[in-house]
Amino acid sequence: MNTTIIGLDKKETENLTVSLNDLLANFQVYYQSLRGLHWNIKGKSFFELHVKFEEFYTDSQEKIDLIAERILTLGGTPLHTFGDYSKLAKVPVGKNVTNDVEAVSLVVNSLSELLKIERNILNESDEANDEGTNSMMSDFIAEQEKTIWMLNAWLN
Repeated sequence: MNTTIIGLDKKETENLTVSLNDLLANFQVYYQSLRGLHWNIKGKSFFELHVKFEEFYTDSQEKIDLIAERILTLGGTPLHTFGDYSKLAKVPVGKNVTNDVEAVSLVVNSLSELLKIERNILNESDEANDEGTNSMMSDFIAEQEKTIWMLNAWLN
């Protein structure tokens, strides 16, 4: 039998779990950067950005769980070590960022990297007829594109 229990091609599903683990690792690094931004932001935008970064990391935490559960649904094992996350990270790491413009730019750059990974997964999941993953990626992409637009409006 060349299909999974949910009726998807096994090889395509294995490839998707690798890609989803890549996304999971990058979301974990992004999440941790958001925590740092939340804790360390300073200046006149403190109150506004402190709350916004909390909103972003809470949302990211939910997405991390959705990604891991999708990997499990597809029969894979979600990565769960910092070593694995660090090896796969493409998103920029924010360390000791306190400046508002630098912080918001870091979020925009991170989301741009996540979008690249998500669009690749969207194409992969489409080819695999994996509507569950496809729908999740579509939702993530639409939301993150809007967030980038709003953050760029703040930057300008």
